[in-house]
Amino acid sequence: MSISGPDAATAMDGGDGRTVADGALAPPARPCSRERTAFVVAVGAILVYLVLAYLVFVRPGVDRADHVLAVLLPAALLALCAELYPRMLAGLRASLALLFGVVGVVTGLVHVARLIVEGLSPSALCGLLPLAAGVVFLIVGACVAWTSRKRGGPIWWTLTRRALVAVGALLVLYWVVLPVSTAIIATERPRETITEADLGRPYEDVTLTTRDGLELSAWYVPSQNTAAVVTYPRAWTIPQARLLARHGYGVLLVDPRGYGESQGDPNAYGWRSARDVEAAVAWLRRRPEVRRRRIGGLGLSVGGEAMLEAAARSRRLKAVVVEGVGIRSVRESPLRRGPSILEKVLQYPQDLVQTVAVWVLSGDDVPMSLRNAALFIGPRAVLFIYGEEGQAVEKAVTPVYYEAALPTKEIWVVPGAGHTGGIEAEPDLYEQVVIGFFDRILLPKR
Repeated sequence: MSISGPDAATAMDGGDGRTVADGALAPPARPCSRERTAFVVAVGAILVYLVLAYLVFVRPGVDRADHVLAVLLPAALLALCAELYPRMLAGLRASLALLFGVVGVVTGLVHVARLIVEGLSPSALCGLLPLAAGVVFLIVGACVAWTSRKRGGPIWWTLTRRALVAVGALLVLYWVVLPVSTAIIATERPRETITEADLGRPYEDVTLTTRDGLELSAWYVPSQNTAAVVTYPRAWTIPQARLLARHGYGVLLVDPRGYGESQGDPNAYGWRSARDVEAAVAWLRRRPEVRRRRIGGLGLSVGGEAMLEAAARSRRLKAVVVEGVGIRSVRESPLRRGPSILEKVLQYPQDLVQTVAVWVLSGDDVPMSLRNAALFIGPRAVLFIYGEEGQAVEKAVTPVYYEAALPTKEIWVVPGAGHTGGIEAEPDLYEQVVIGFFDRILLPKR
């Protein structure tokens, strides 16, 4: 029996827009022109943002060459997705648009935060482009997912399909969206500036120059006992600086690159922060009231990680106190203690993607493992501090770093303290432990 005319067209498309050939359904039709246009326009907005944010409106002191990869790699990925988009099945198109939408909105919201904190600037304003593009992506993804949903079929297959989609979505969210979003936040954080503080003694504004040419803002309290301590970062170490100054130590409080009034790009993981500490030590060594062999360092969180690396790379730091250190790249991921094997297997891909994303966006090289840094510090002295109620990661890795360090080492778990909260939880004991440590190493009995 043959079919011709209008009935043939109806039979061939199965009544639902798909063609029937040899009893099988062909792939769904390509996206409509409006969907495709919206996707391409959103991709174009992201491409414009990449050029403006990473090559045109760069921060003071930043070399544009460091950002070439941050433009080329995402641009190539976006162009490839735009080219393949019309050939994708509806479910994949929806997933891709939703994925891009979340990342775009996160990027835009970070720039909104910069506008609120830093005020109007071309660099912050261009972040409205990914915000708008992200909203378009989300709308496209939601519409495609809704219009392409499948009805009917065996109930077991429907439930299985939905379960697989849910698991896949969770893995993509955990392994891709979350680490990439975290990397964006880490490399685009708002620049908060502290203009003054009560350090208990007079201090002066100074400018340091790093070996890669950045100018860093700092405060200096002159030494009264021939010893000095670098505290890092400035905004977090004011209570510790006040304590050290009260005991006669010179104190140099340094704003990290990309934060406060310092030049450069921010990196919340501090991948180049050891250079900042090295610049601070070099500056102190030129001070007439400071003896070169009496320079120490105190760092909190990422500042402590910078201290570890700086002390490992240079013998100019005689002693360091590090509080609340964690992990800053996939190189420390295997050091996590406590979680089950399954949790570690799930965590490693996230750490890997996040490390790669930070590397691409920042242009910074992945730094040395903090465990290796602790190993190379010896024979210089190091005091590790973490709070009893601190973050899980610092409680897991700080003992590992302590074990790796050579004999001149101490560790103190502060009762009841949270992340970097030792001086607030136990102020008297904190003074006794920290000042006692620096006195023994930097001010030995004559």
